[in-house]
Amino acid sequence: MEQRRDLLERVPLFAGVSAADIEELGAIADEIDVRSGTVLTHEGYREGYFFIILSGTVRIERGGRTINTIGPGDFLGEIALLDGGPRTATATAETDCRLMSMSYQMFHELLDSSPSIRAAILEAVGGRLRELEAEAPI
Repeated sequence: MEQRRDLLERVPLFAGVSAADIEELGAIADEIDVRSGTVLTHEGYREGYFFIILSGTVRIERGGRTINTIGPGDFLGEIALLDGGPRTATATAETDCRLMSMSYQMFHELLDSSPSIRAAILEAVGGRLRELEAEAPI
């Protein structure tokens, strides 16, 4: 559980979430093993899963071009976790991977039952939007 907590605390979306609430987030996450070549997300599809990589590597592609390769401690799917909208990229396991997975449905059930987690998430999203606005050219 300590590894889960440490990994969840590194996700910017969960930056303002208390230690007790991080434990609740960890409780709704599953650990899964996937084989090399498994497609985790499909660009343009509505798939509401968030992943943190525990071991292995994942290739991220947009428009058929590799844009990144991520590994242990990295994460993907935070936007889909929030809105359940279409994926912005395809993610494929390059090696056998162990992942922490959280579904849109379970996340939103937790938000509905925990006002403190909901408030912390909204604050984190608002802060990120302000940063993006400040970086945008006028």
